[in-house]
Amino acid sequence: MISLFRRVLEAAFFTVVISLIPFAAQAEKTWHHALSLVGTPKYAADFKHFEWVNPDAPKGGDVRMAAFGTFDSLNAFTVKGNAANGLGLIYDSLMATSPDEASTEYGLVASEVSHPDDFSSVTFRLRPEAKFHDGEPITPEDVIFSLGELKRVDPGSAFYYKNVVRAEATGPREVTFYFDTKGNRELPHIMGQLTVLPKHFWMAKDSNGKSRDLAKSSLEVPVGSGPYRIKQVKPGRSLTFERDPNYWAKSLPVSIGHWNFGTIKYEYFRDARAMFEAFKAGDLDFRVENSSKGWATDYDFPAVKKGMVVREKYPVKQVAGMQAFAFNLRRSKFADPRVRRAFNLAFDFEWANKNLFYDQYTRNDSYFANSELAARGLPEGRELEILEAVRGQVPAEVFTTKYLNPVNKKSGDYRKNQFAAVQLLKKAGFVVKNKVWTHTETGEQLIVEFLLQQPTFERIVLPYADSLKRLGIKASVRTVDSSQYKRRTDTFDFDIIVASFPQSESPGNEQRDFWGSVAAGKDGSRNVVGMKNPAIDKLIDRIIFAKDRDELVAATRALDRVLLWNHYVVPQWYIPYQRLAYWKKFKHPEKPASRSIAFFQSWWIDAEQAAKLAEAGK
Repeated sequence: MISLFRRVLEAAFFTVVISLIPFAAQAEKTWHHALSLVGTPKYAADFKHFEWVNPDAPKGGDVRMAAFGTFDSLNAFTVKGNAANGLGLIYDSLMATSPDEASTEYGLVASEVSHPDDFSSVTFRLRPEAKFHDGEPITPEDVIFSLGELKRVDPGSAFYYKNVVRAEATGPREVTFYFDTKGNRELPHIMGQLTVLPKHFWMAKDSNGKSRDLAKSSLEVPVGSGPYRIKQVKPGRSLTFERDPNYWAKSLPVSIGHWNFGTIKYEYFRDARAMFEAFKAGDLDFRVENSSKGWATDYDFPAVKKGMVVREKYPVKQVAGMQAFAFNLRRSKFADPRVRRAFNLAFDFEWANKNLFYDQYTRNDSYFANSELAARGLPEGRELEILEAVRGQVPAEVFTTKYLNPVNKKSGDYRKNQFAAVQLLKKAGFVVKNKVWTHTETGEQLIVEFLLQQPTFERIVLPYADSLKRLGIKASVRTVDSSQYKRRTDTFDFDIIVASFPQSESPGNEQRDFWGSVAAGKDGSRNVVGMKNPAIDKLIDRIIFAKDRDELVAATRALDRVLLWNHYVVPQWYIPYQRLAYWKKFKHPEKPASRSIAFFQSWWIDAEQAAKLAEAGK
């Protein structure tokens, strides 16, 4: 399950019903202050604050962040337009996810939650003090409206909340969601992640007298309820948020010690080098370094040597997920899995890691790497039982062979892998004509284009493209701006892209959006590969309807194994920590959150250090 940080009401599916529930019926419900998919929540109902925050952290100070590309919308929920960074700061959800616990959330807009033992519905009790930035209270009608609108305008939300068939206001401060299935332990949890939108704002007209529509991009400043408001907008250039001193939830246990910065400003850059130079000059305060080369070679400027800039490897305990070269199976040239496997055999990770990445990375051999969810060895026990139900629909190797990426450690290994790739292409019906692999029946040449949105990735892709050319695959690289990249990926107009599929410790409904057959035909979905595989659909359902943790782990390993043996992607790499660089004016708790940097939530500015930097002109 992955939290959605991200809709007019469809009367056919959602009905607002104000009803008086007898007191006796209410008393029968068991109310919870928190939910967890992996055990008992760490904190009791009377907890004062999270251990991973400083409850006395000072408030105030300015943070300047960088964003890549541009933006033309302040609407974070539609696939149309380029939404600005940081918009989640202005919104609240029913419950707050804890970045220090696996798949656990605590009450935010909702003070309590209740669900029956069969997980056929969930009820949230809203806090009476919860309100939007314009002072209007958050009501059950706002919650119901939010679900309907999010499902209408966002394909990801439509899949995520697919099983929610009805929402009702079951009391003055209660809202109940009814599901079309029983036994899905995740559904109450994902409903707690619902972003709450103000119905009165979105149903009204804007300053020009036009009806607002969550499906459209817009630069109108929206109304939220979160810890920050939008202070200043310079379209395509910068966006500034300011902390709301009257934030309704600031005294709640889930908020104490959080949201300490006075202002947060995102500056937009179209060039990664210009972005880094701005950081070096002191015009930006904080960055997550995504380049291994940059981390190894770029931090030798004076401010680092003087201790004014801090570099930190921040350990993060989380599922690595899958980052990969992703094929677009909507293109016939990638239909045969032997062709896709040949692309993996042509990729020399060991060379790239040594020559491009300074040996910082580990090759990704799972869609759930760095966790107990990753497939290992051969299937056995419960996992084997689950896979038996799809035997004959999945590659035979799923049952007989441990999945391994090709390895090029010794001299001659790469030549052997190239030879193996050639044999696979031949078996797939290709022959070399005019130095390019050409299909014997269709006459289609194996010509591919890597679509990128950041020039910095060219140094990685270009050597790979050269290797493919030497193999007889005509490969090229095209880098486009962020707007064009989004349009092309939303409509699946590409051959190969670099894609990332983040995962949590409790996978669930989001797997339909990643790999489900229905998602493959929905523009803007995360099924960029275009998988339409009935066996995978069945395995996804086994994950979603797992009765306990053991079954969830077994079903996820089964899915992982089937995804790997279908060769849908060429796996890339991961690191088990975040590379941070920041000017020495920040502090974070001595015992930080284990599963996230939680920068906006738990860091703060040291006024004394900030003053010293200001004196130095930084």
